[in-house]
Amino acid sequence: MKKIVASISLVAVGASGLQAALLPGLTTESGKPWTASATLRGFYDDNFNTAPNDVPIAHRDTFGFEVSPSLQFSFPMEQTSISFGYVYSLKYYQNRPIGNADNYDQTHEFDFALTHAFSERYQVSVRDSFVIGQEPDFLRAGNTYTTFQRISGDNMRNYGSITLAAQVTPDLSLELGYANTFYSYSDEANLNAGGTFAQASNAGLLDEVDQVVHLDARYQFAPQTTGVVGYQFRDTDYTGGQQIGSYVTGAGQSVVVMSDERNARSQYVYAGLDHNFRPDLTGSVRAGARYTDYYNNPAGQGEFSPYAMASLRYTYLPESYLEAGFSYDYSPSSLFSANTAGDLTLNAQSATVYASLNHRIRPKLYGSILAQYQNSTYYGGAFNGDADNYFLVGLNLQYRFTPNFSAEVGYNYDYLNSDLPGRTYDRNRIYIGVTGSY
Repeated sequence: MKKIVASISLVAVGASGLQAALLPGLTTESGKPWTASATLRGFYDDNFNTAPNDVPIAHRDTFGFEVSPSLQFSFPMEQTSISFGYVYSLKYYQNRPIGNADNYDQTHEFDFALTHAFSERYQVSVRDSFVIGQEPDFLRAGNTYTTFQRISGDNMRNYGSITLAAQVTPDLSLELGYANTFYSYSDEANLNAGGTFAQASNAGLLDEVDQVVHLDARYQFAPQTTGVVGYQFRDTDYTGGQQIGSYVTGAGQSVVVMSDERNARSQYVYAGLDHNFRPDLTGSVRAGARYTDYYNNPAGQGEFSPYAMASLRYTYLPESYLEAGFSYDYSPSSLFSANTAGDLTLNAQSATVYASLNHRIRPKLYGSILAQYQNSTYYGGAFNGDADNYFLVGLNLQYRFTPNFSAEVGYNYDYLNSDLPGRTYDRNRIYIGVTGSY
């Protein structure tokens, strides 16, 4: 139940781990096949519109409250385990957010996990997470942010994966996997009152289907160490079907740019290690290269880039642990620009560092610190080489009066420092609440 509650807390700032570990198996702690809970939380947000600091008319604060019930089911069997859960949240704001028709937001989260062992050598795992929401930390599918702004509306994200693992020999195993991420944003307005193009909509820029297929070979060459070599193919298809911009060629011709001109196909090769330093300390690292072909782009843009992922987990006391990680990869861009040669802003190269510390301070008192830094450097167009630097820190204290009733207080800080004008902002959030479960 702690995993479900944590996923809706305002303190969640992005230390969710690598994408492969995004959807851990849902479990209940009561011994029964289902658990129900409800959270009531009051909060203060000094920049709920995530407005730039130099736009004071939109830089507003608000008080509010959140009501969030949830249900979770878990059915472990001899060879199969199935679990699923649902979390609903209603947040009421004293001041109405920009882009909202009402003073409240509603979010929904559905999670599903299934594992099945065909035999001792073959196992399949299926995971899915579907959300409807507004906050960037809620809508992302991994530990990297595509956009740093809150976006009003019923925006949808679905992340699903299926993985087949096969033990070929006692030391050699193979893993074949497929993952699909789907985004759909409710803002589709890109025309002005006269019916001509005004600006790119969120749907035009961010609606996409991202598909990844990977094949890993794993060899255990020491009792605590496993080597990994792998290949991954990634297809990113922007599905907005809208004009997102235009440019004027050197000959004076105006050219319209559509959503799918940023489509990309990437191929990765990598190698790495998984190592158990000791029973309470484990680590993983992957490093390699990626080539991306923007096949719909008339300028023929393509690029080679490094690729890296790493994670570390240390459980130093019961119910106390440290997690940290790093990733460097292509990420979709919420910004767009073009130059006269048709060179477009196609993506961002994002380096992300995150860490989380969860500590049992006293028998009933728990604390957590979460932090993340992300550098996103844009590739192509007029923004080529410009960067956004995003910092997040979250602090949380929870007191568990009983196994079924707890109170919490927390603070969240967000800061975006951008090379581009009109983007830099900071945001402070404070909350206090109670959670009951059955």
